[in-house]
Amino acid sequence: MMLQQHLLFVLYSFCGIAIKEAATKNKVKGSQAQFPITQNVTVVEGSTANMTCRVDYNDNTSLQWSNPAQQTLFFGDKKALRDNRIELVRASWKELTISISEVALSDEGQYTCSLFTMPVKTSKAFLTVLGVPAKPEITGLSRPAQEGEDVTLTCTTSGSKPAADIRWFRNDKEVQGQKEVNATGRSFMVRSTIHLKVDRTDDGAAYTCVVEHIALGSLPHQVTEVLEVHYPPQVQIVRSVIVPQEGQYFKLECVSKGNPLPEPVFWTKDGGELPDVERMIVEGRDLIITTLNKTDNGTYRCEASNQLGTNRDEFTLYVYDPNALTQPGPDHALIGGVVAVVVFITLCFIIVLGRYLARHKGTYLTNEAKGAEDAPDADTAIINAEGNHAHAEEKKEYFI
Repeated sequence: MMLQQHLLFVLYSFCGIAIKEAATKNKVKGSQAQFPITQNVTVVEGSTANMTCRVDYNDNTSLQWSNPAQQTLFFGDKKALRDNRIELVRASWKELTISISEVALSDEGQYTCSLFTMPVKTSKAFLTVLGVPAKPEITGLSRPAQEGEDVTLTCTTSGSKPAADIRWFRNDKEVQGQKEVNATGRSFMVRSTIHLKVDRTDDGAAYTCVVEHIALGSLPHQVTEVLEVHYPPQVQIVRSVIVPQEGQYFKLECVSKGNPLPEPVFWTKDGGELPDVERMIVEGRDLIITTLNKTDNGTYRCEASNQLGTNRDEFTLYVYDPNALTQPGPDHALIGGVVAVVVFITLCFIIVLGRYLARHKGTYLTNEAKGAEDAPDADTAIINAEGNHAHAEEKKEYFI
């Protein structure tokens, strides 16, 4: 009997220990799982931010959201702060999600989710609000610029966070500007400046300021201004016929450029007025001579003016006789061919002659050297001459 009681006591002890250990493990497991989980959130100013707090295990313990000022926003499904922008999205034992609409830069900061266990467990989530840059504005073009003038263009945008980037383009080519950033409260004002010394090639050029920012994505803000440059006239006379002939229709066009546009243009001949207004007609910028004759020979001048100056161009007209132009003349192609053949033959003769002289000059020098070796020296020649003279004297005495 005592043995049975002892065995039952040992069995109950082991069971109690096992149950206690299991309970302790479950309690530790539950305690470890009862921890709130949050994530940082980034939104664009004016949009809606969703703040979510989750817990894997919860034994009916309430969740709470509070703002950077530690003001309670929601305790479970109960709203605590009177702000119409803040609403409940989802509330359960495992999740508490709220939304903040029309987010402002002042909403940025660290939000806290609390799980009211013993002790209270918390998790932090940082809300980042991106400030949207305002549409840019270009200043510095209050009036048309004059050629050679220094012009400064400034592009300004405000409200960006972080500071926006500004790029400049002249037509389709990027140009470098000088950037300046100033903080204005929670956002930034950004300026970019370019300095120009304008000339007539800048007239009509489009200068574009492009504002890029993470809040704008792939659709940057941009604004364009077209530069107007005033410059004096530039004049050129263009003729309608290369070889003017008697009886032809003939036109001289006065091509004038300038800003403001030089109008009208003035035509003169040899420094005076046009002599024959019936045949010489001015239509806009063109001088038309209906029927050319020899009396039209001379110097024609086109003059154009605007507020910045005057410019002119001249053309000397010579009217040809069509009969003289059609008379048969020498065949220049044939003459050129004959000249080429003669030159070729002459060159060939010079080359052959040069080679012949070079060859025979060598032979002549060789023979000269050989003759010099065979000829007696001066003393021998004198002795031979004296011997010949004595022999001749002997013959003379013999015959006497």
